Amino acid sequence: MKDIAYEELKAFEGRAAEETGRGKDPVNRPMIRHWCEAMGDTNPAYGGADPVAPPTMLQAWTMGGLSANGGRFLAHDELFALLNGAGYTSVVATDCEQEYLRALRPGDEITFDAVIESVSERKTTKLGTGHFITTRMDVRADGELAGTHRFRILKYAPAQRKPKGKRPRPVVNRDNAGFWDGVAAHRLLIQRCGGCGTLRFPWLPGCNACGSAEWDTVGASGEGTVYSYVVMHHPPFPAFDPPYAVGLIELAEGVRIVSNVIGVPYDKVRIGMPVRLEFQRVDAELELPVFRAVDGAVGGEG
Repeated sequence: MKDIAYEELKAFEGRAAEETGRGKDPVNRPMIRHWCEAMGDTNPAYGGADPVAPPTMLQAWTMGGLSANGGRFLAHDELFALLNGAGYTSVVATDCEQEYLRALRPGDEITFDAVIESVSERKTTKLGTGHFITTRMDVRADGELAGTHRFRILKYAPAQRKPKGKRPRPVVNRDNAGFWDGVAAHRLLIQRCGGCGTLRFPWLPGCNACGSAEWDTVGASGEGTVYSYVVMHHPPFPAFDPPYAVGLIELAEGVRIVSNVIGVPYDKVRIGMPVRLEFQRVDAELELPVFRAVDGAVGGEG
């Protein structure tokens, strides 16, 4: 990350980001209807014989879709290139403000201009260090100013994050304390209903099959297969080192447990892969059941 003289950034203020942009479609009833259905807005003003568009649709009429409007000016690209070159490579939208001056009705033709209104001095946030950029768009209907849309982003260099603290502790209560006692003894215990004999996991105070509150436990053999899985990339959590695989493991006894899959690269985990239970010490206070891929195992397709 390099410093940029603030005067160099401030010189972009007032420069056009887009001029004489034109909405791809006039204000129309189908878009109003779709918007209202998506938002659950049943205001009668947006239907009937003489409807108006919801004011918050202001920006919708200016959006170019995947093919864009093709009207963005060089100033915007220059500013982003300058910030990218200094190491501010990430971007996040922070907020927007809208001002409504007149109602929009079906048939209104939309045009708009946009200007880089402000670039902040360097700021440090939890996400990282960078500059806030505010773009103001003036939206016109049939040539008459209908509203203003201000959109603010943070262009920033991500903060360096290091794993810190302990792995989150499991919540132990009177319903599952026996399970964690088993883990401490290197046993994976499955509840067995005292009424109908159904095995269940995770631990519950009563049987979903017959409702009985009576139960005992059986020890799992430790053999299983990957029933499903996800690879965690984001968001990062303290004490975790992504990417890593989290599997839904089907035990030989027929119940399923969520746990980490180890002993194989995260991108090699596959549905149907045989795994075997082992216990992994996370820190001085915590040990967890995890599942290691069986040597030479070839799973099905994920």
